[in-house]
Parts: sequence; structure tokens; C-alpha cells
Amino acid sequence: MDAIQQKLSDLLLTTARQNASDLHISVGRKPTLRIDGVLIPLQKEPAITPEVAEGLIMALLTPEQKELFLQNKEFDFSFAFEDKARFRVNVYNQRGFKAAALRLIPAEVRTVEALGLPPVLHDFTKLSQGFILVVGPAGHGKSTTLAALLDEINHNRMDHIITIEDPIEYLFVQDRAIISQREVGADTMSFTAGLRSILRQDPDVIMVGEMRDPSSIATAMTAAETGHLVFSTLHTNSAAQTIDRIIDTFPADQQSQVTSQLAATLVAIVSERLVPRVNGGRVPACEIMIVNSAIRNLIRERKAYQIDLVIETSLQEGMVTLNRSLATLVKRKEISLENGELYSMNPSELKILLDRV
Repeated sequence: MDAIQQKLSDLLLTTARQNASDLHISVGRKPTLRIDGVLIPLQKEPAITPEVAEGLIMALLTPEQKELFLQNKEFDFSFAFEDKARFRVNVYNQRGFKAAALRLIPAEVRTVEALGLPPVLHDFTKLSQGFILVVGPAGHGKSTTLAALLDEINHNRMDHIITIEDPIEYLFVQDRAIISQREVGADTMSFTAGLRSILRQDPDVIMVGEMRDPSSIATAMTAAETGHLVFSTLHTNSAAQTIDRIIDTFPADQQSQVTSQLAATLVAIVSERLVPRVNGGRVPACEIMIVNSAIRNLIRERKAYQIDLVIETSLQEGMVTLNRSLATLVKRKEISLENGELYSMNPSELKILLDRV
């Protein structure tokens, strides 16, 4: 093994052993891990030179991937490190140098309970059709939550599950379900192309790694409308913002049709944040919106800004606001009040909720 391969191997092994979520390779900086949301440079390592950065990054890529990277100047792919770990990798250029961000994907798909997610999520795995979205900032557990829901279906239902991902993250071991995992670039040309042909592949459950454009959103909603259970993710901060974002993605002349389709197909939106625990690690705080007749009407009337009020007053239906979720974690002393306020979209309301107790 040459020196670069050995260095890459050591860095990947360190990332896995330290249970870091990410490894960053950037010229002029020491290799840096993200652990519990905090960036930590590896002090024993020297700063990365342009030559070392290029060597490490090119060692991750196949000849075909190298060509695509050099052509497009950035590239997403997954990388299996021996039989020890898998990584979701983005390689890119910055100031003319090569750089990379590697996200560690745990080998095992964890359950809803193991992740500390609300039990109401189990209900979503029992549905036969509808549109379910998991939203939140990057790096806050959306893919992990979707994997938990899909694996629960895998163990309990004799269904055909098809995923379209860029790149494939969690590898599922088929149990009662047939699972077809398709990677953009390797197995299908694009999310849109994969989604267009998906309905001819006899799916029961569809997972779209990320909805990136009006075409993939429209096809996902049509699949939900035609009797399939569809899961996907968006980088939005709340249920209300997600609904507005989806509708606003489309040209004005299509918005009324999209609004009706969304009101008819949407089942739930889970908005997630991973908040640092007091005693180390991170714990999920979730806003859960389950579509009832009141929310359906608000979507149709383009009054998404009123949805928070319905969530707040529908606790008995399994709904919960992000602030209520954060308040519960603060009361249980799982997270600090400071972090609760930091992750809240309305810190003054959070204080009121905590003062009531």
C-alpha cells in the first residue's frame, strides 16, 4: 500500500472509530472530523498540501468517476471502505484546489426507537398510499429517518420498495420486501428519468432521495396519487415552509393544480433537528404535521402560515410543534436551555412553554 493509500485508510478508520458524522479534506487545514455537530481538527495530522489533497481524493475515485469529476468540477458518489464502513462523498474544487466532504453512513439501519424518534412514525409505515416528507437542514438525520421507516416496511410487508438515490446511502438487506435501490448516474440518468419509469416497475413503496426540481416533485405526487406510498426529503425548516416551497417551485400557471394535488396526496411532514445532548451525542427534536381536514383546507386556500396553530392544537392526533419537542427535551434535561433556544425558530415561545410547567 503506497503512502497516500495508507493515509486515506488511516483517516477513514479514524472517522469510523471516533463515530464522527463527517470527514473534511481541505488544503491548508488539518483533516477535520465533525463529531456531535462540532468540527474537530485531527491535531496529530499535518495540514493538507495541494498534492496530498489531490492524491487522497483521486484515490477515492474510479477512472470513470475521475473523468466526471474533472469535467463537472464536483461529483457525488458513495464509497465502501473495505468491509468496515460506507461513506457518502462529495468531491469539489475550491480556489483551484481539490477538496472533499465524506459523510459516514452507519452499516446498520437503526429503528425508530433506537434513533429516539416519536412513536407516531410507525403509523406511516402501515399506509398503502400517500406522500410523506422528512425535512430539515443538511446533516440532521433525514436520510437516517427514511431508512428506519423503509426498513420497518421491509421487515413487516411483502411489498416492492424502489429507491432512487444520489448516491445510494444505506444498503438494505431484503427481508419480506423486495428492495430495488437505484443510483443516479449508475442505474438511472436522473431523478426525473428514474421516477418516470418507476411506475412501470410495479412498486408499492417509492423513496426519492431528494426532490430537486418541479419535474421530480410532480412525478412523486402523481405516484402518490396513483396508489403508491412515496417518501422523500427537502431542505426546508418546517411543515408550513415545505408546503410553500413545493408550490412556489412551479410556474404561476401550474400552482393551482399543484396545490390541489398536494392537498390530496400529502399525509405527513416530519421536520427534524439533531440537537447536542447534555451528556454527549445528539438527540432528535421533531415537528410532526399529520394532514387532517383542517390542514387540507389550509393547503388548498394557500394559508400555510396558519398550519403551526393547527399542529399546536392537535396533540391528541400525534402532532407536535418543534418548540414543544424542544421543551420536552429541556424538561427531561436531555438538552440545555441554550441549545433549545438555538435550534428553536421561535425562542420566545419556547420560554413561554417552559414557564408553564
